[in-house]
Amino acid sequence: MRKVIIAGNWKMNKNIGESIDLSNSIKRSVYDITDVEVVICPPYTSLSDVKEVIMETNVRLGAQDCYWEKEGAFTGEVSAPMLKDVGCEYVIVGHSERRQFFSETNETVNKKAKALLREGLKPIVCVGEKLEERKKGKTFDVIKDHVVNSLAGLTNEEMLKTVIAYEPVWAIGTGVNATKEQAQEVHQYIRRLLKDMFGEEIAKAVRIQYGGSVKPDNIKELISQEDVDGALVGGASLKADSFVQIIKNCLT
Repeated sequence: MRKVIIAGNWKMNKNIGESIDLSNSIKRSVYDITDVEVVICPPYTSLSDVKEVIMETNVRLGAQDCYWEKEGAFTGEVSAPMLKDVGCEYVIVGHSERRQFFSETNETVNKKAKALLREGLKPIVCVGEKLEERKKGKTFDVIKDHVVNSLAGLTNEEMLKTVIAYEPVWAIGTGVNATKEQAQEVHQYIRRLLKDMFGEEIAKAVRIQYGGSVKPDNIKELISQEDVDGALVGGASLKADSFVQIIKNCLT
């Protein structure tokens, strides 16, 4: 049985004080929820302070990216050991915004995922097609390219510690989300790819999130789909009430 996972990606929002306030509000509202795994991913500058707030609670700490080297002359980068040291359990890699604005590739996503797994951290590996790719009927081609090459070389044990987030780029921040049928179709395809790569048992166990304009009023129908195991939430995670309601709407 795959446990639902809801992760909030705060992106480049919230200073330290705002991050403390938001994480406090979330913590107080979900303290008694055990059927959903809750992850919040603040900006780097707030990680340490947020960790203090959520310590010994059911809220997990995540980061939004990492670099694949452990240390060295890589100005501006943050390594997996640093993120582990600050208390992170999850790290997002390959987000469409990283691919679009910062030249992220499947190869670099793969390096980052492996670096995280070596440190005992859990990658949330993002995959997804652009609007023009969907219009041209290339959705499955793009998804296969992202999944196969981003996860290349992972062992079965490492795959079990990895979360995949399907985020159709055309639905991120646009207010337009994939229908439950569209989401299920791609999630099911991803699971078939995982079966080919890692075997049926692993494929059945891996959690696949949906990301793209997730809100309290659409999460219930998305999570009802057989292969949708949670959500990677953007804008709606910046306000405690909407993020908490998304979590609560996942409860059966």
